[in-house]
Amino acid sequence: MAIVRIDMDAVKLAARKLEAGKLVAFPTETVYGLGGDAENAAAIADIYAAKGRPANHPVIVHVAPEADISYWAAEVPAEARALIEAFWPGPLTLILKRAAHVPAAASGGQDSIGVRCPSHPVAQALLREFKGGKGGIAGPSANKFGHVSPTTAEHVRDEFGSDDDSLVDYILDGGPSEVGIESTIVDLSRASTHGAVLLRPGQISVDQIAAVLGKAPSAPDVAAPRASGTLDAHYAPHTPVAQVSAEQLAGTVKELVGRQYKVAVIYRTVEIISTHASIAMAQEADQYAHDLYAALRDMDHRHADVILVEATPSTPAWQGINDRLRRAAFDSTGILSRLLAT
Repeated sequence: MAIVRIDMDAVKLAARKLEAGKLVAFPTETVYGLGGDAENAAAIADIYAAKGRPANHPVIVHVAPEADISYWAAEVPAEARALIEAFWPGPLTLILKRAAHVPAAASGGQDSIGVRCPSHPVAQALLREFKGGKGGIAGPSANKFGHVSPTTAEHVRDEFGSDDDSLVDYILDGGPSEVGIESTIVDLSRASTHGAVLLRPGQISVDQIAAVLGKAPSAPDVAAPRASGTLDAHYAPHTPVAQVSAEQLAGTVKELVGRQYKVAVIYRTVEIISTHASIAMAQEADQYAHDLYAALRDMDHRHADVILVEATPSTPAWQGINDRLRRAAFDSTGILSRLLAT
């Protein structure tokens, strides 16, 4: 598995590998994607196998800026056209009714399909080269299923190793991802009956979507389509994670350290230095999001017993970050009670 610095020869080779049914990791402005031909069921199956991803968990199809969205979607409601005009290329995924000829494997067997147009120049160059710009690249995050998403090429290699048996054939290195968390996902596959539905928050906020549509998207109901990264447990390091308020952070660290636990801390306003490992984060939401997954990976490598994360603000700008932290900590629910009870 090679990490390749970017030039057009590398992009062309990556496109040829995709056309041959191979898997290529590529940079986007959100996170690195694990790409395969979205119309090749065998390539999609390899994506699922490489990630260890459940077959019913859909992927997102990435398309070039000039792509005809109606090729992928049986219906493109006016709300979708408006959001595309406002936010594409960019970190917004739309869930639409899937066109009949698009393999059901890309949507986890559903009648809907997730589509987005990334703004990263390398992703755009790859999409324009792949099938002459008329193809789609299925591209979930380039990590093992449920783990912390990668925001650098090195993160991808850490996930999939460098052995010759890896299903990941090639990694395009486009530098660190600018946004750092995955795209906002809006369901419009049921627009005529449900309007716009927010399935996953991201950098594009509810307020920004409302400004375009004239109405905020609603919360998902039980019949909402499945979408990438929306399971309760996701984006998780191997080390247990717990969020702690700023007011309780120093005291919690002191108590855990006093019990001989190794504590890693991701803090924002309360400086913590007398612990096993710590990292300071930005005050602003955009920079915090950019750094979040790298921080989680760094702390995960410190062999701590727990990672404490200082709770972040509950304002709209932090909605996507809070969503990722909540899912990262989901499988660790109760960890502090267990550690402090011993």
